[in-house]
Amino acid sequence: MNKRSLLKMAAAAALAFGAGLPAYAADPIKIGSVLSVTGPAAFLGDPELKTLQLYVENINKAGGVLGRQIQLVHYDDGSDAGKANSFAKRLIDDDKVDIIVGGTTTGSTMSMVPLVEKAEIPFISLAGAVVIVEPVKKWVFKTPHTDRMAAEKVFEDMKKRGLTKIALISDTGGFGASGKKETEALAPKMGITLVANETYGSKDTDMTPQLTKIKNTPGVQAVFAFSFGQGGAVVNKNFKQLGMTMPLYHAHGVASEEFIKISGPAGEGVRLPAAALLVADKLPANDAQKPVVTAYRKAYNDRFKEDVSTFGGHAYDGLMLAVEAMKRAGSTDKAKVRDAIEATKGYVGTGGKVTMSPTDHMGLDLTAFRMLEIKNGDWALIN
Repeated sequence: MNKRSLLKMAAAAALAFGAGLPAYAADPIKIGSVLSVTGPAAFLGDPELKTLQLYVENINKAGGVLGRQIQLVHYDDGSDAGKANSFAKRLIDDDKVDIIVGGTTTGSTMSMVPLVEKAEIPFISLAGAVVIVEPVKKWVFKTPHTDRMAAEKVFEDMKKRGLTKIALISDTGGFGASGKKETEALAPKMGITLVANETYGSKDTDMTPQLTKIKNTPGVQAVFAFSFGQGGAVVNKNFKQLGMTMPLYHAHGVASEEFIKISGPAGEGVRLPAAALLVADKLPANDAQKPVVTAYRKAYNDRFKEDVSTFGGHAYDGLMLAVEAMKRAGSTDKAKVRDAIEATKGYVGTGGKVTMSPTDHMGLDLTAFRMLEIKNGDWALIN
């Protein structure tokens, strides 16, 4: 047998042997996440985690990204900003993730920011406060509308109704404190006078004392509550118990079906700004967001048999922005992905149409907010 024949036989044997083996799998793309799945902010973090798990699974079934599967590496911070910091360190140092999508609350997010900036890793936050993206931080982005935008949208609606003297009630947590600060700064610029200004603790279960002070303040035409979670529903109940009848507004931190359920009849007539996701079925057919929010709502409902919330929508947008950026960058190189996120133009998500820039790491304008009112136990689209 000559040398050429031996080489042919060796090649054939190698092919036959290799045919029975799976193709070499490329290393997965690691997406890290720290969310508040338990604790006071669980109503935010739970749908966020479910959304990430659902869509990572769907993306992987469809072939992954850049020919690689996605691996979601997740930690629950229990609504504790200190734990969020520790878990972010673990994601960066031990898990070696390519990008982080998470940070349920403003407190958790801001505890993670110094770590991602030092490590130079892209971070897409799911939290609300404007401080996350102002001033702009090179490696930090966010998907939800800001507290300042919420106040602006609420004030616009109040002025249409001739309401200019208002009372503010806010919780002392990160979101409420930031919202209070932004509301106080914005009010005089928009011709709104704060005639009462009360706060309550994040774990308080009775806001009657604060609302009684507001009720007894002369000239109050409307009340604006800046809170998230069950605190907002407690405000509604105490408000009605005290026989207060002026218009009551909330910020977007309570924008979920659960808020309506917990509030019960006390929620009737309450207005708040929120993403189109909550009124997917009520959007006109030509609304650019309708196909996106309708598809997300159906996928989430089918899988988890529960109502969607805007918070899960923030996670959907964060994941999709990350994935699309990797595709455009053609790589998971952190600097290239960061640049691609910043270059996002016209992405239509559950939160609105996103166009980012070197000076805007959120990319939403006020048109992304819809003004909703609770009518007959459901959301009604006001404008």
